[in-house]
Amino acid sequence: MPENTTRARKDVGRYVSDTLRDRYFAACDAVYAMGAPIRSETDVETSFGTTHVYQYGPERPENPEGPGGEARIPVVLIHGAGSCAATWYPNTPAFAADRPVYALDTPGDANRSVHREPMWQPERAAQWLDEALDGLGLDRVHLVGASYGGWLVLNAAHRRPGRIASVTALDPGGLEKVGLRFFVWVFVSLFATIAPRPLRRRLAGWLDQPVLVVPELRAMVLAGVRAYRIRRPAPLPLTEQELASIRTPLYVVLGRRSLLLNPRRQLERVPRLVPGARAEIVDATGHGPQLDHADEVNRRMLGFMRDVEQLSTRQA
Repeated sequence: MPENTTRARKDVGRYVSDTLRDRYFAACDAVYAMGAPIRSETDVETSFGTTHVYQYGPERPENPEGPGGEARIPVVLIHGAGSCAATWYPNTPAFAADRPVYALDTPGDANRSVHREPMWQPERAAQWLDEALDGLGLDRVHLVGASYGGWLVLNAAHRRPGRIASVTALDPGGLEKVGLRFFVWVFVSLFATIAPRPLRRRLAGWLDQPVLVVPELRAMVLAGVRAYRIRRPAPLPLTEQELASIRTPLYVVLGRRSLLLNPRRQLERVPRLVPGARAEIVDATGHGPQLDHADEVNRRMLGFMRDVEQLSTRQA
């Protein structure tokens, strides 16, 4: 395959070359293999580019309804910045055993989606997600987003809530302005990936960075940094008025040692601003509770979704 020589737009993410892109995709596939089996892949066209989607779960679920008669609503997973849907590998087995799962590659990040138009602006980001869900034929979903994906799902709950049954935001953006300490953590973590193996294990604990001790993840991150150039600013947090407008059932999971936000502040603030919202802190983790404590966080997330579905059934 020839090298990509198309003139790059300054406001659209791009791969440095086809060769590095293909190496990165191979590294991603090694991570996907650690999660639930992928049932199918599809591309959905939106106003901002082509969104690549991975679907998990049985072709025809034996139990489309829960024990109380509640519908098993599909889960849609939105990953964090700079990566792809493979980062959900610790979570897809639990979700796929319970209900249909769709993991989206966000255009503008290093993945198999094709980015054509900028979508970092809040209204455009909400429009992209709504169009992607429409293209998948999904009229009711549970949204789950991590980090930047957390901002995307919170933003959607504020701007395009119509088809959203619930939102789960994992140590999300969108609650506080991203500070210098978070960027320093990202920078140091990146350099730690090339440290000698014995040192990487120590740094993983110090930095709360599981990427350093999972070889497949480390290889994927390094390949992605080399291959892809992101072209968007950090998103601004939702205002208190915007958060207070959310009426979708909301569950926020915070890492006690998070450097993206102040977990104790948000533990009080989110339920105060968003009626009925649930917020919890997970111990012994930083920015990746769904990676560090996958079994526990999967149980909590699925429990929240079932509570939402049971309440909806009782109110119907």
